[in-house]
Amino acid sequence: MARRLIVLRHGETGHNAAGIWQGQLDVALSDVGVAQARAAAPLIAARRPDLVVSSDLARAAATADLVGELLGVEVERDERFREIHVGEWQGRSGDEVRAEYPVEAERMLTGDDFRRGGTGESVAEVATRTLAGALDVIDRLPEDGIAVIVSHGVAARALAAELVGLPQKQAWLQLGGLRNCHWAELGQVRSGGWRIDAWNLGAPDAVEGAPWPTER
Repeated sequence: MARRLIVLRHGETGHNAAGIWQGQLDVALSDVGVAQARAAAPLIAARRPDLVVSSDLARAAATADLVGELLGVEVERDERFREIHVGEWQGRSGDEVRAEYPVEAERMLTGDDFRRGGTGESVAEVATRTLAGALDVIDRLPEDGIAVIVSHGVAARALAAELVGLPQKQAWLQLGGLRNCHWAELGQVRSGGWRIDAWNLGAPDAVEGAPWPTER
């Protein structure tokens, strides 16, 4: 068997539900998000991962800790798996951002990459830091090992695309984002590269009716 990665997005937060840009604001899971995480955790833990690593932001850490509790392991934190920093957009609603930054909002919808909110990060920068974190995790896995990385919507997609060599614009246009508490599965191939084996897997009982993801 080859090494495998499960890249899991955190459960829903109140900001997710309200359409507010979070970026690196440290927002807790909502009650819905906790229920999502509790439903997803047994499915993830059943894979018996060797490592569980999460973003240090509370919403990802709390999601990951439920997996760790079932496995009886301590979850590691790594700030490289944080969400994209969205600068001046953090804490503002999607409607506000579209009204005040119409050009940037349109560029984002077409997959163009730029620093979010003026002072934030680009997707390319997020891809670079998340890939560095993932490679460190992969290096610690046995040849048939599995690692779980718990991250965020943009960061998770950027990581998956970068690991398999998919251009970020193409990933946005063709893959879209992971829904709350959904995950991607990636496997290492014989050449040493990686491929995406599954995208947007989830526990239906916890996410029924959940909205499709946006970059928030």
